[in-house]
Amino acid sequence: MIIALIIGFSVQAQNKKWTLKECVAYALENNISVKQSELDVELAEIGKLDAVGNFLPSLNGSAANSWNTGLTQNITTGVLENQTSRNSSYSLTAGATVFQGLRNLRTMQRAKMAILSAEYGLSKMKDDISLFVANAYLSVLTNKANLEVLRAQNSVTAQQIARTQNLVDAGVLPRGDLLEIRAADATERQNIAINENFVKISLISLAQLLRITDYETFDIEDEGYDIIDEDIGEKSIEELVKAAKENRSEIKIAQTNFDLAQKDLQIARSFYLPSINAFVNYNTRESDRPSGVELLIDPDNPILLTETPIGVVEGTGESVFGLNPNVIGARELDPLPFEEQLYLNDGISYGVQLNVPIFNGFSTRNSVKRSKVNVKRQEYLLDQAKLDLESNVYQAFVDAKGALKSYEAAQLALESQELAYQYAKDRYDVGLTNAFDFSQSKIRFDNATIEANRAKYDYIFKLKVLELYFGISPTDLKF
Repeated sequence: MIIALIIGFSVQAQNKKWTLKECVAYALENNISVKQSELDVELAEIGKLDAVGNFLPSLNGSAANSWNTGLTQNITTGVLENQTSRNSSYSLTAGATVFQGLRNLRTMQRAKMAILSAEYGLSKMKDDISLFVANAYLSVLTNKANLEVLRAQNSVTAQQIARTQNLVDAGVLPRGDLLEIRAADATERQNIAINENFVKISLISLAQLLRITDYETFDIEDEGYDIIDEDIGEKSIEELVKAAKENRSEIKIAQTNFDLAQKDLQIARSFYLPSINAFVNYNTRESDRPSGVELLIDPDNPILLTETPIGVVEGTGESVFGLNPNVIGARELDPLPFEEQLYLNDGISYGVQLNVPIFNGFSTRNSVKRSKVNVKRQEYLLDQAKLDLESNVYQAFVDAKGALKSYEAAQLALESQELAYQYAKDRYDVGLTNAFDFSQSKIRFDNATIEANRAKYDYIFKLKVLELYFGISPTDLKF
């Protein structure tokens, strides 16, 4: 029972047919270009964290251990000695920026703008991918519809071959009519093979947009796609242009880039101003050098008189001699314990540092000039983006109107060719026309049907482009 269920689910998964809405949603989740735009947003968020970190104090620790041989200072006594010693030092420093020309504040503002720009870029990429997917999907639909037409018409041709064969065998029709229809059948089969290849290639292209590698079983739902016009075709061009300027990401991206350039100019100018930094440092050290020298006194004769008098008693003239310890040697004391040395040798320093920029080889001035140039460039790009968007909306509007007229004309042509084909078929069935004329009528009917399919899906696509410009979300598009 379990095996049967597993097999059933597997077959169902393999036979899945994707709708256009499913394809768009899946592409927005898995397309590489969308993923890259999401990474841009993530990087912008990290940039904001960097800007936040600029407001926080810094804390750094250091530790060093060294060995010295020769004439060096004894760090415990401060005396220069000819020695071999090991010394270590430890330091902890905290620093804070008091003033930096408002650079940190403006960097934070810039980081927020960068996030906004990345989000607009992601939104634009989703719009673009949605259009790519819709175009690829409708291309598959067009190819499938054309293939269905060719197969249906070839089925009619097969019936005509059988009927014509009987009439030729009966001597009613000339053999040339049979050859003509068989030639048409061969051409139709060739066209079917070509269009089968078109369907397969268009399915592979769509699968690649979705990052689906199972090309063999990938297929789409090819029914139920009609023209759905949410009154977008009735909107005036002024309404469409206004909505596009308010909703499309192209203008928002260009505007944000212009704001970023202005903020970069402010940051560049902040380097003209002085900066004030505060710091506090705690440091200590230790060494393996002896902590001192202990004098050894003769226990049997601890006191010695000085050899020369150190004075005279007033009045008597008696000499006075001093007392000195009877030192018979000396020994070095062991180094103090590690923790005790750290405690005894520590110190704290703190202060404020003022840095005033005076001359740095025109670096700051040139940076400001470059920022001004970039502001002007982004201003031009913003103006160009507005012009391009307006031009694109006008183009999309004209394309949609033209696609509608083409679709209506194709429908009229199809109706006419269908009537002509049916008339030619009826005449051929009663022997009033030859196989060549009937074949030509059938070809014209096939071509009219294929053109009607192309016009239909082209018009659907052009409508969806207008809806995106009007501000409808890609996931809310109706087909």
